[in-house]
Amino acid sequence: MKILLASSDEGRRELLWSVLCRDYDVFTVSDGIRALKSAQSNQYDGILLDTLLPDGDGLSVLTALRQAGYHTPVMLFSAEASVEDRIAGLDAGADDYLYGDFAAEELLARIRALLRRPFLKVQHLSIGALQLDEMNSILLCKDRTVPLSHLEKQLMAFFMRNSGIFFSTETLRERVWGIDSNADIGTVWVYISSLRKKLRLIGADAQIHSRRGIGYALKKSDP
Repeated sequence: MKILLASSDEGRRELLWSVLCRDYDVFTVSDGIRALKSAQSNQYDGILLDTLLPDGDGLSVLTALRQAGYHTPVMLFSAEASVEDRIAGLDAGADDYLYGDFAAEELLARIRALLRRPFLKVQHLSIGALQLDEMNSILLCKDRTVPLSHLEKQLMAFFMRNSGIFFSTETLRERVWGIDSNADIGTVWVYISSLRKKLRLIGADAQIHSRRGIGYALKKSDP
C-alpha cells in the first residue's frame, strides 16, 4: 500500500519514513505544493500531512484536496496542537489528527485503522452529458463510449476536476505525469490531441480549448 508523507522537518520526516517503510511504500515530500501535486497525480492509499509546511500548512493542502473531490484518507500531525486546531483539522476533512510525542506503535496502529476505513472513491466524473468512468477507463457521452489509456484517463480526470481552468503544458506535465517524469512537452501535446479526437468521436458536449500563451482547459460547449 502507498503512503504519501509530507513534512518540512527533515529529522521527523526521516524518522516517520523509517517506521512506515516496514509495512508500506512511502513517498516523501517537503512542502505543500509538492504534496498537493503528488496527491493529485498519484493513487495513494493514505496521506500524512504535517500541519507546518514552508509554503503554507497541511490544512490548506487538505482543504484543496477535498474541494477537488479527492477522498483519500488523510492524517494530520503536529508537534503540538490546541483543541481548536484539532477541531479545525477534522472539520476540514482530516480522518485523524496525531499530535505531540507519539510512539511508533501508536502511529502504525492509527495508520492501520485509517486504511481499514471505507472511503468514497469517485468513479464517475461528469460535465454536461460527458462522463468519465475512472474505474474502467471509459469516456462516454449518451450512448457512445470510447476506451482510454491510463495516462489519457489521468489527463482527462485532471481536466474534468478543474473544468474551465486553463493550465500550461508544463503544469499539465507536472500534475499528470509527475515532477520527476522524463516526459516532455511534446508528449503532453500528443495526449491532448488524442483526447480531442476521442471527444469528437463520441460527440461530447465538452471540448479541450486552448489559449495561446496560456494553456488548455476543458469547457462545456455552448448550446
